Amino acid sequence: MPENDAVMGSVAALVGRGAVEVQNYPVPATGPGEALLEILQANVCGSDVGIYHHRNPVLRDVVLGHEFVARVAVLGEGLTHDSAGTPVAVGDRVVVVYFRVCGRCRACGRGEFNMCVNWADTMAVPPTQAPHFHGAFASHYHLSAGRHFYVVPDGLTDAEVAGANCGLAQMLFTLERIGVRRGQNVVVQGCGGLGLYACAVAARSGARVIAVERDPDRIAAAARFGAGDVVDMRIDVSDGDRLSRVAELTDGDGADLVIEVTGRPAAFAEAVAFARTGGTIASVGNLGVGPGAELSITPASFTRKNLTVRGFLRYDPWYLRRALDFLLDTRDLHPYGSLSDRVYSLDEIDTAILRTESGGAMRAAVVP
Repeated sequence: MPENDAVMGSVAALVGRGAVEVQNYPVPATGPGEALLEILQANVCGSDVGIYHHRNPVLRDVVLGHEFVARVAVLGEGLTHDSAGTPVAVGDRVVVVYFRVCGRCRACGRGEFNMCVNWADTMAVPPTQAPHFHGAFASHYHLSAGRHFYVVPDGLTDAEVAGANCGLAQMLFTLERIGVRRGQNVVVQGCGGLGLYACAVAARSGARVIAVERDPDRIAAAARFGAGDVVDMRIDVSDGDRLSRVAELTDGDGADLVIEVTGRPAAFAEAVAFARTGGTIASVGNLGVGPGAELSITPASFTRKNLTVRGFLRYDPWYLRRALDFLLDTRDLHPYGSLSDRVYSLDEIDTAILRTESGGAMRAAVVP
């Protein structure tokens, strides 16, 4: 692919466990069906924290970041509309499905687009390989031909929409597949960015949302995103205390649905206790591998309670368009633009990631 040597861009490259280096590369030219995007805002997702610490077995020598909103700088020949048929032009803001859906592998052939075996074909490429701009913590993003993307409506701010292509689309997909219904008791374990989106989507469905969290700022945020009740881990310190609190809030029945988005194996074990007999657990947060990521659990716990347990990773690509609609419908109900404590530059990626990991920000915002 030809490159324009007159224009340089920057990427935040993961060069080792917990080591980020800002590298500069020529901005690539665009071929047919491709586009060059300028990153407006990217968020630090919980999975970025895991990648940063080398807990992801696939993504190591990569450009960090995947949750973002961008502006179209260059459109390649033939690219005239987004994936929903909306006309696209230079200067438009867009959100991109951060993974690839090839449409040809066996998973795609079964209609399991979130499980496409080629999902990481660009994400897993090292930054030294052209076209270099494979991640969101960068000045630019290279949109390859055939990728799913959507034009952002004018009514949404960059801060509001930056989380649509990962956190919000993921929770819309998860809760629709689970089938959350009005009147159900839904426990959300963890109120980082993903948990707050879960609260908003569940509340919009008419469910009663119970948030489990220890951080006071995140507890306050959960209330603003639709949680009606809370299990405060500073008060309900032990497993037994929390189980009693959930039982109290559900008239002794337990949760119809538990959404685990903490990324901690111990939370999954607690989800089994929270769920009612015949209930469902959606595990979305546990992506880590290696020492400390294992859990000892009794299979009889699932059998005796007739539990349904489902893991969710990625989503069908059109859920990103639904996420934009959801934001427009609910932006007056929830403060989507307030998930970061401040704006971080590319030179501050380490700080932004560690700030998110410590709980200081629900979704630290990176603005190149």
